[in-house]
Amino acid sequence: MEDRSHKVLLALVMLFLFAVIVLQYVCPGTECQLLRLRALSPAAAADPYRAEDETPARFVPRFNFSAGDLLRRGDFNIKGGALIVFLPIPKTGGTTFGRHLVRNIQLEQPCECRAGQKKCTCHRPGKRETWLFSRFSTGWSCGLHADWTELTNCVPSVVDSKKEVRLRPSR
Repeated sequence: MEDRSHKVLLALVMLFLFAVIVLQYVCPGTECQLLRLRALSPAAAADPYRAEDETPARFVPRFNFSAGDLLRRGDFNIKGGALIVFLPIPKTGGTTFGRHLVRNIQLEQPCECRAGQKKCTCHRPGKRETWLFSRFSTGWSCGLHADWTELTNCVPSVVDSKKEVRLRPSR
């Protein structure tokens, strides 16, 4: 009988340790938000940047976009002088999205991609002028992993070098 009670006690201790480990995965902080009812109150949901213990917030948003800013639509005229410049941020799916831009976008004249080629041809209808500036359409024109600083200098010079002076748009 004593052997059986040891097994039951061991099973309870193991179950308790398993529950503690699972709780640490679900609630890794010192205070579990799932177990606190105060977190479900409307006051806590009103301002996500206000700390619960009234200490200064560690994160203060720099950009306060209105709903109109976030929901605005932009019209792209492929026949006009508009140019899409795709600037990927490393490790955020930029390669996948860049491929999507050249392969799947539904425009009057989509990019022409040939099997075995890394670059696609993204010309405007009836012109030999590109409408997309990305590594999958123009290649590494600004260097490997060019950041915003390089692109602000590089993109205008690369685009302007391919046009006649009288056709260059004013910037």
